[in-house]
Amino acid sequence: MRTLLAALTAALTLGAAAGSVPSDAAAASQRGSCTRHLLFCEDFERLPRGGPSTLNWGVDTRNGTLTVERDRRGNQVLHIHTVDNGRAFLRVDDFAAPGNRFYGRMRLRVDAFPTAPDWAHFTLVEATGTGSSEIVRPIGGQYAPTVPGIFWGVGADGGPTGDWTNWRESAPVVEDTWQCFEWKLDPADNRVAVWIDGVANPELSASTNKHGGNDVPFILPTVNTVKIGWQLYQGGTTPGAFDLWIDDIALSTKRLGC
Repeated sequence: MRTLLAALTAALTLGAAAGSVPSDAAAASQRGSCTRHLLFCEDFERLPRGGPSTLNWGVDTRNGTLTVERDRRGNQVLHIHTVDNGRAFLRVDDFAAPGNRFYGRMRLRVDAFPTAPDWAHFTLVEATGTGSSEIVRPIGGQYAPTVPGIFWGVGADGGPTGDWTNWRESAPVVEDTWQCFEWKLDPADNRVAVWIDGVANPELSASTNKHGGNDVPFILPTVNTVKIGWQLYQGGTTPGAFDLWIDDIALSTKRLGC
């Protein structure tokens, strides 16, 4: 009887924990699963190993490569390698979210972040479109020699707000560790929000009149392209090359959770 009661208690505990995950997250966040309701999904499990071979997304590279490989956890991931200030992105074109509001998620491990030159700036997620020239960068960061440290920060470029990365000391990077990153773009108040490992950081955000750029309104584009990968903008980097691994990419009308 005690064994049965223990089993029932454990089952109820697990059920309660599962109930705390955002709707539809339990299925969508499992490795090796891409559910039909998502706006875009790539878990790399169905792709051949080696260079990208799919019609579901494109490639944008300069001094960089994308390679599908099996990682030490046993599942397939996208290995991104760049040299100096190179770039390598998975590119989702012809993207359209209802009402221009969507969430994104990816799992990420970065071998090492830049410690030179000063103010080295990098981007991992970029969204562009029509109606606004802002290049929105919800996931990116910068090396700040004055702290010193390397920190995540929401940013943008190409539009009236200028080129900015609002890095925050509350969001230091972590090297060689798998983490889950989520982001939201919402035309209501032109809001950008970020979660790391399921936890929201209110400082990793932007809105119409609260951002890190010029003193003008920040306006989201109607997003039709999302790029996920790596780009560093300054040359003469330390280290001289960068390696990261990305898995379980999803774009959705609902938050998926980690």
